[in-house]
Amino acid sequence: MHLSFGAVTMDDARAQAISYTEALSILRTEIALGARSLSYADEWHRAERLFCAARGPDGGTCAGVLRHAGPHRADGPGGLTWSGGDPGPDSGPGSR
Repeated sequence: MHLSFGAVTMDDARAQAISYTEALSILRTEIALGARSLSYADEWHRAERLFCAARGPDGGTCAGVLRHAGPHRADGPGGLTWSGGDPGPDSGPGSR
């Protein structure tokens, strides 16, 4: 799925894209949050991830926004929350 929308800055675009994705994931449960990314419409090769997607102990993925504070959490009501061990792909030196 592709959504086009206008934004003044990339920070504004990122915030809008996260809001749209979270809302769509409620309406369309088959949309995986971890797979969503943001790019300029004409620069698909420069897409950036929006969500953490760190792997949990049960094989699920974190639905928190990229570089979120606090523990990782799986999507949905009653989703698993975990922390410790490997901080996941959203943190550490060189992370974006």
